[in-house]
Amino acid sequence: MHRQWLLSRLQNHIAHDPQERDMQQRLTRFVHEHANCFDRELLVGHITGSAWIVNPERSKVLMIHHRKLNRWLQPGGHSDGDPNTLQVALREAREETGLDSIQPVSEAVFDVDIHTIPARRDEPQHEHFDVRFLLQADDSLPILRTEETNDIAWMTLDEVLQHAQEDSIVRMLNKTRRT
Repeated sequence: MHRQWLLSRLQNHIAHDPQERDMQQRLTRFVHEHANCFDRELLVGHITGSAWIVNPERSKVLMIHHRKLNRWLQPGGHSDGDPNTLQVALREAREETGLDSIQPVSEAVFDVDIHTIPARRDEPQHEHFDVRFLLQADDSLPILRTEETNDIAWMTLDEVLQHAQEDSIVRMLNKTRRT
């Protein structure tokens, strides 16, 4: 029952809109159908964990410019077998930002997204079933650019829209404005 932790949180998640609700249902089916859904070796797709990191005032978001994808995104990455996607999101956030003091606002799922990753070298095109959590950090602490990133920055909610306009980013911004 290593999938139960995630399944219970997906069941309790309230989707923001019909598009997210559809992805939530697809993600739930995917977890039920694939016992190895947390493993990168599942070539059709796998579970990933992401961190939507806000400052305490909810006026800024910590974004990274992803080196491989050449886009501004929230920190996140592969589960690599870990079924606790909150811990995955925290691990990836700490690795990609250099911040040790990132804390979950809640253990509840903040957002879900399914997106296609293009084929690269020996990896076929596949889907990331991304489970996102709302995390918080002090925006006055130093952040570090890592080898996975071209840049990293705290951005106001309006600044995020100047750099990233994917539907899922806009959806998380709207959720942030409501919290």
